[in-house]
Amino acid sequence: MTRATSRADAVSAGETGGLLTIDLNAIAANWRLLNARMGGPAAHKCCAAVVKADGYGLGAVPVVRRLLAEGCKTFFVAHVEEGIALRTALADSGAEIFVLNGLLPGGEALLARYRLAPCLNDVAQVRAWLDFCVRTEPQMAALHVDTGMTRLGLDPDELDDLDHAAIGALPGLILMSHLACADEPVHPLNHQQLAAFRRIRGLFPTARASLANSSGMFLGDEYLFDLGRPGVALYGGNPTPYADINPMRAVVHLQARILQLRQIRDIRPVGYGATADTYPPARIATLAVGYADGYLRAISNRGVVYLNGHPCPVVGRVSMDLLTVDVTDAAGRDETIAAGALVDLLSETHTVDDVAATADTIGYEILTSLGERYHRRYIDTAHETPLETTAAAGSAGA
Repeated sequence: MTRATSRADAVSAGETGGLLTIDLNAIAANWRLLNARMGGPAAHKCCAAVVKADGYGLGAVPVVRRLLAEGCKTFFVAHVEEGIALRTALADSGAEIFVLNGLLPGGEALLARYRLAPCLNDVAQVRAWLDFCVRTEPQMAALHVDTGMTRLGLDPDELDDLDHAAIGALPGLILMSHLACADEPVHPLNHQQLAAFRRIRGLFPTARASLANSSGMFLGDEYLFDLGRPGVALYGGNPTPYADINPMRAVVHLQARILQLRQIRDIRPVGYGATADTYPPARIATLAVGYADGYLRAISNRGVVYLNGHPCPVVGRVSMDLLTVDVTDAAGRDETIAAGALVDLLSETHTVDDVAATADTIGYEILTSLGERYHRRYIDTAHETPLETTAAAGSAGA
């Protein structure tokens, strides 16, 4: 069934300019596939879920609720604020919530109040957290070691200055690192990072070890360790861009409504800057979506949308609230096309990765750019209470 919640009495799905359908069943199926790759409970290995950036733009709370129903217990957010919002909404769930950006100075009590576990990224953070645990009680944490990303994380040499026994005694400790080139299986840095992580793991033998991100979970069993840490793959992004087939199920279906249908009777320019011309007898449809809604300006004069299964090219520049497309061929085959019809911008056959390639970016950016003005509809057979958010209400659980 469709699950939904409304925080404002605004327009209905039939009246909205843009409709974003999020298939929580597909997210659940993607998690089950990834969890099976880990080996499952019998192997004492499992799959966590990265739900930062409001669940990659799709709504962290409904995503986590569904994944909890599937058996996922460990979640990663980026910011403390994200963790607080998630814990507040799911106070009695028993979920483990880790904060990737780590422990900010003086933030120990706030993390403990909301039962959030920091990913400790430098020596000062480690010492501050250990001292806090001595003064209060042992608290969960992750130890993040940089093995080649040169972003967040301790340098392996810094581990010599730390109390390994005290760190290892932290309850539920995760030892983690992050792969930089997992979507390129032949990149030599993958093996270098794996070797470095194996050496470090020997210092903390009782910790849960976590190295594999979405693409890392397809590099081979040696990268899996105890805890998988996928993000974009859960939401339908392709973790194996080098392969012909995406192993993940599509999650999002984005539709925009036709506001106006124009019959072109003479040669004329279209859109800002007059970057495109259209010729009679073309039919140009103006859609109620623009770059303010995450349909990137880089798609101008390059993209394609689908109207009743027929491809329709984007004509002219994408503007803030509007998009113009040439529906001549589609309209010629279907006389029912008119203002009010819905056009597919993202779908199972025209995915976030397809649109990202057109915009010369990555699927992550497409997902996390999806705006707050869509009417969001969640498909979820695991819960009986309907959940929808209106265009005016914003994303569910935000």
